[in-house]
Amino acid sequence: MTASLVTPGSIIAQEGEHENGEGTAIASGNIVSTVVGFVHVNNGTISVSASNTVVEPAVGDTVLCEVVKLNEKHGEAMLTCIEGKPGSLQPQHLYGQFFVTGLVDRFMHQTSDALRRRDVCRALVKEVHPVVRLDFRERNDCGVLHALCPPCGDTLQPELDGDWNVKCPTCGHQAYRALADNYGAGWANLDQGASALNNAGKRWGAAAEAMFAKGPAGRATFIAADVREDGRERSYFRFEGESGGGRGRQQRAAPGTRLFVGGLPREVGTEELRDLFKSHGDMTDCIVLTDDAGVNRGFGFVTYAEKTMADAAIKALDGHRINGRRIGVRDADDDKKNDRKKKDPQGLKLYIGNLPFSATAEQLQTMVAAHATVNEVVLATGPGGKAKGFGFVFIAEKDKGEAVVAALNQTEVDGRKIKVDIANAKGGKGGGGGRSGGRGGNRGGETDGKSARELQALREEGEGGKKRRRRPRNKKD
Repeated sequence: MTASLVTPGSIIAQEGEHENGEGTAIASGNIVSTVVGFVHVNNGTISVSASNTVVEPAVGDTVLCEVVKLNEKHGEAMLTCIEGKPGSLQPQHLYGQFFVTGLVDRFMHQTSDALRRRDVCRALVKEVHPVVRLDFRERNDCGVLHALCPPCGDTLQPELDGDWNVKCPTCGHQAYRALADNYGAGWANLDQGASALNNAGKRWGAAAEAMFAKGPAGRATFIAADVREDGRERSYFRFEGESGGGRGRQQRAAPGTRLFVGGLPREVGTEELRDLFKSHGDMTDCIVLTDDAGVNRGFGFVTYAEKTMADAAIKALDGHRINGRRIGVRDADDDKKNDRKKKDPQGLKLYIGNLPFSATAEQLQTMVAAHATVNEVVLATGPGGKAKGFGFVFIAEKDKGEAVVAALNQTEVDGRKIKVDIANAKGGKGGGGGRSGGRGGNRGGETDGKSARELQALREEGEGGKKRRRRPRNKKD
């Protein structure tokens, strides 16, 4: 039979026609090849002679390998050949694993402190099953044979300088490698091998300990400046919206041009904010901050090209209502912003509850203005500007509070009898003839006459607008 080249899995005969020999196997009634090679039939036996001998590593063999993966305490290398055994390795023997303790006769914090990816090494095979285990420490001829400089790519040269034993002739980068005797010499025989530069058994000096103490940041590799400088202007990639100085760092806006916008309804996004502010000048930036789920966090920032534009926007939009909510606009860089605290308007604060959801601030102002001077009207709203059924009115004449309460309490607004009382400062005692104790109304005392919705509204106001969680009810058997 004429010899022909076959690959693993190729059907070369039917079972029973010949006896299967070396390089073959029987599968589903067929004789198939298990190697890449040539078919031969001799005395009724069919076999496949491998075109390239398949070899297997054994314990004690020496292999050449390339480091491909490094973890903190172990790594992986790709085997290229077994010294003294020419041939191809099978897939299960293509990679070998090693531990940080098997690199060099010194204490190593991490594998990357003695090896780097792409280093070409010689290693001793310690185990074959279930995986190939490698060791660089037992013999001086094992270790790194060739290494590239991580910053610039040139070949590192062996040179002992304190803690470091290799140095780049191009960029001056210094590092440590677990060197083999023949590092940088190929197959040449050296009088004194490079492994003598490993400082076996010695303690690390101050330079190395300082790097180890910094952790991953101290071990980071930074690409060196282009050593092939030819005078052309360099250009660097930047993400959109970034300026020089690092990722995410933006050019600082001129004083007074950057505005903070607070009190935004949840449904307002960056585009809606831009549409609101664009009529007051040229904006260089606009954003509404969101959480990890993409939900509006209730505030944003707008930056104008000039301070006069920002001042015009503050004048026009501070206190502007969006979907029933009043937004606040101010200079984001104001030095006094940290000292500012949200304060109630001046005057005596009146609580008005049991309001219909259709009630407006204008209705309350008109109603109270007949009895006192109104400084401000605030209607409590929830997400999306939905009314909560209560509000507050601030009047200038503090001595008229009782009269306003007497005149308006139990009057009707859109068919509902409203509750009117004096609301005191947070944490204060009840005033005005013993009515409503504290900002949230009568707590644990005078609750007679107040509806359930009004009491809930008072509790929410006293707790900063947060709803109480309902207590879980025990399920009945």
